[in-house]
Amino acid sequence: MTDSNPNPRFAIHTMTNKPWSLRECVEAYAAKGIDGISVWRNVIENISLDDAKAILTDNNMSVPALVRGGFFPAIEADARQKAIDENRAIIDEAAAINAEMVVYVVGAAPGQSLEESRKQTQDAFAALLPHAEARNVKLAIEPLHPMYAADRSCINRMAEARIICEQLKHPLIGIAADVFHIWWDPDVDAEIKLAAEQNTLFGFHICDWKVQMNDMLNDRGLMGDGCIDLKHFKNLIDSVGFTGYHEVEVFSTDYWNMNQDEYLDTIIQRCNQYAE
Repeated sequence: MTDSNPNPRFAIHTMTNKPWSLRECVEAYAAKGIDGISVWRNVIENISLDDAKAILTDNNMSVPALVRGGFFPAIEADARQKAIDENRAIIDEAAAINAEMVVYVVGAAPGQSLEESRKQTQDAFAALLPHAEARNVKLAIEPLHPMYAADRSCINRMAEARIICEQLKHPLIGIAADVFHIWWDPDVDAEIKLAAEQNTLFGFHICDWKVQMNDMLNDRGLMGDGCIDLKHFKNLIDSVGFTGYHEVEVFSTDYWNMNQDEYLDTIIQRCNQYAE
């Protein structure tokens, strides 16, 4: 693998290069030999879905995921129904750009228990599955680190996502495993293996956990910046037969403030090192 021809299993999330438009991301990634891109909804807000699809298809880009849907739990029933309706429209967006899945940050509702929020989340997915089936779009639950449990996600371990998948028993409901959120979990290896066995390991996101973070949300590390044993996770993911993209997803104010072409060169270099 060289800098001009990275391993084709790599995809990059548009949020990794937040200053760029969809077109800028697509053309820059394609020039580096990257053929996968997970599209965040902010980059398609100001263009038509037809234009977004054309940008992607004209550059032979595969789209593992549209990011993101979710935020289901709420104390008021009307708010929960509004979230379900909005997420049906997000599924339509994913289908329109040929995204394989929607990734879900499920949300949490301060003032009610995590257990109730998880129940509401499962109910929401149950309501969405017929629409997902009609559009042939997978729904991928992304567990988030417990530091986000208050208001961003009531699903904080792969086990909690697995329980929803087991309850709903549908081939279009699965899990997006992000090392930033799951690396600390003592059960994570067993859960990854179980997800693979149950055909629910839909996505795999890579970055790193900086030992000294300045911000809980926007100070992630690029692979090699932190303490996650990424070689272990890569070998584990390969060993369970995962054939999807290894998706680079980094939220970093420091990296966003860089020249993005130079940053992309660094991303490619780190991907090469990760793949060795």
